Amino acid sequence: MTSSSPQNQYPPRSPQGLAARWVQWAATPSFFRSPIADTSGARGGLHQPDDVWFLAGSYGGDPVVRHLVVPPRRELFFPVFTMWFVDQRPEVVEQAFGTLSVDGVDTAVDVVATHDPFVVRGGFLNGVNRSRRPVWMSVWGLWGSLSPLGAGQHEVAMRGGDGHGFVVDVTYRLDVRGTA
Repeated sequence: MTSSSPQNQYPPRSPQGLAARWVQWAATPSFFRSPIADTSGARGGLHQPDDVWFLAGSYGGDPVVRHLVVPPRRELFFPVFTMWFVDQRPEVVEQAFGTLSVDGVDTAVDVVATHDPFVVRGGFLNGVNRSRRPVWMSVWGLWGSLSPLGAGQHEVAMRGGDGHGFVVDVTYRLDVRGTA
């Protein structure tokens, strides 16, 4: 899925378009098959688009370490800390923080917000909008975007939060291999 739809007016490769696509991707499976709820990485490859590879954050709480095989020549896009909003414009989380490191090197995160809502159709009891029906959503957050990683082993570590006690702490041990 690389084109925008009437419900997603953002160019699909723009930061806002990628964030909207990520939310749609995260809402696709039920909560029990969610890559966000996954603690091992076993579900990280489900429903991936063919032009980018999405990494999931977590629902907060304990640190999570996931192992995942990623195809080569794929840009990575993911939330370091994000909040999604149903039927409203996004709110800025003033105290939010986020850090990202790739193979031990600190990497910048970007603020991305979708000021115009987009439609999300989720899977049964998904962890994003909990509904199969179309729901208008928006998102605000600190996001990571990485150029394709070289073949081999990599570590992507992200930690973020709202500044009021909610923290997401996810480390990916990625194995870049295979054919694109």
